[in-house]
Amino acid sequence: MPFSRNLRYGAILLACLVTGMPDAGQAAVADPLAFATTRTGQAVGLAPVPGRHAMVVSAQDLASHVGADILAHGGNAVDAAVAVGYAMAVVYPAAGNIGGGGFMTLRTPDGHVTFVDFREHAPGAATPTMYQDASGHVIAGASTAGWRAVAVPGTVAGMEDVHDRWGKLSRADVMAPAIALARDGFILKQSDVELLHTMTAAFARDPYARAIFLHPDGTPLEAGDRLVQADLARTLERIARDGARAFYDGPIAREIVRSSQKGGGILSRKDFTSYHTRMMAPLSCDYRGYHIDTAPPPSGGGVALCEMLNILSGYDMHALGLHTAASVQREVEAMRHAYADRQNLGDPAFVTNPVSHLTDPAYARQVRQYLPLNHAVSSASLHPGEAGGEKEETTHYSIADQDGTAVAVTYTLNGWFGAGVVAGKTGIVMNDEMDDFSSRPGEPNMFGIVGSAANAIAPGKTPLSSMAPTIVSRNGQPVMVLGSPGGSRIPTIILSVLTGMVDYGLDVQQAVDLPRIHEQWQPDVVQVEHGALSPAVTHTLTREGYHIEEHAPWGLAESILSGGPRIGKVGQARYYGGADMRHQSGVAVGE
Repeated sequence: MPFSRNLRYGAILLACLVTGMPDAGQAAVADPLAFATTRTGQAVGLAPVPGRHAMVVSAQDLASHVGADILAHGGNAVDAAVAVGYAMAVVYPAAGNIGGGGFMTLRTPDGHVTFVDFREHAPGAATPTMYQDASGHVIAGASTAGWRAVAVPGTVAGMEDVHDRWGKLSRADVMAPAIALARDGFILKQSDVELLHTMTAAFARDPYARAIFLHPDGTPLEAGDRLVQADLARTLERIARDGARAFYDGPIAREIVRSSQKGGGILSRKDFTSYHTRMMAPLSCDYRGYHIDTAPPPSGGGVALCEMLNILSGYDMHALGLHTAASVQREVEAMRHAYADRQNLGDPAFVTNPVSHLTDPAYARQVRQYLPLNHAVSSASLHPGEAGGEKEETTHYSIADQDGTAVAVTYTLNGWFGAGVVAGKTGIVMNDEMDDFSSRPGEPNMFGIVGSAANAIAPGKTPLSSMAPTIVSRNGQPVMVLGSPGGSRIPTIILSVLTGMVDYGLDVQQAVDLPRIHEQWQPDVVQVEHGALSPAVTHTLTREGYHIEEHAPWGLAESILSGGPRIGKVGQARYYGGADMRHQSGVAVGE
């Protein structure tokens, strides 16, 4: 019987009700475990979910249980990952749909790690100026809504490639749960309809979306309604029967292209028949004896993560204390430098990326030499690669099995429900991934990331991403599987969870719950979740020149820790899962 936990997050962090702590302006927090639990509004002492043999953590409870059932019936972590990926297309259509793409980091029992790039590609008819007017100004909304915002999807190719190479069960077996959920429907919870309601107006404008996600009279679906997706069920059945060929060189591709052309888009049949995934070496770095395998370009997320870890490795973060003014100051400056450096990255098939330089510990030592320890650095003084002077609407899931296979998957439609269009009778919600390119170098995208020439639009090119599915190992054994949605905030979310466990002794659930801090070079502001900083710390940092803004909770860091509920504490189960309840539908399921 699988173990699971699915507690409500309490009105999104429950307003935290923090009354402040003993002077945490400079001194280390006396009890960081209590700090982590009380500041998120979670009950103190909430334990991670144990898994005797395996673990699945995702942002949707039905999908997590699908993965656990696949494992219970003889599948491995890859089978479960593919099953969860297709199930999320049904039960989490806001982000987990097969009309998008993503990344996967996969570690096999022998320790070999592969990074799989199944991100979307720009259509063959795409041009660098396609979202600019005659004067060269970016046209608002052109890269985020409607068929011209849609890139060539890669999720089906990615799922089929990894399943063909590493799966144990048949395609029919791993896709059966998703097909049943689409065909028979599932009962919507309040957390489900909250996502649906964000797109009511867009659904009303698209006849195919309206037929799926609204009542016949045009009113929104509500909690307790059953969402049936018959067209999507038939699409999934075709893929189960014929594999990726059905999607890229068959009736599904024809219907997507027909819908695109009818809606003013630029997708072609050749865009689909020429699509391919990339199997790549992961980007690797080390932090305090832990080996991190994460995303290389076309993600800037892994580069940012490794650069931040390299910079912080030169400080005794544990001694500085959890979320003290001193530790936050170091973290913010590491973030600022890493995000300044990542802006000039791009698809490695089109540009040469200075990855080895940016992730070199020697470069991090140079950065530390320039860093003041008691005041803010001006973002305007930083230039990419010099030491001195993405939407949040994505989804991530983590899986580990009894043989030691670990899979971290982050995939997306970009914005919630992507471009707000459904591809005709396929039932597929399509992405708005073209916004992740630089519509015009120097202009920010929807996440505030300033675009560069390296990430300019080109036919067949993959846009730069912040997604960074990550696997951490030590002494040749997997220790953590983690990642998150969050657009440009993804690397700092992963940083928070990882350092929470490594530097501050938090268990995996506390590290996931820990209120987050983010700085991304531009705009020059430190974003914090409510309760992340005590009044004393906020006062100190403000006096040092940091502009701090409080934001609503962000990210869903679905994470797994191996060996115990926290590092150094041996548990009775093999794995421990932490589900991020910033969105109420997530769950960790142990097998």
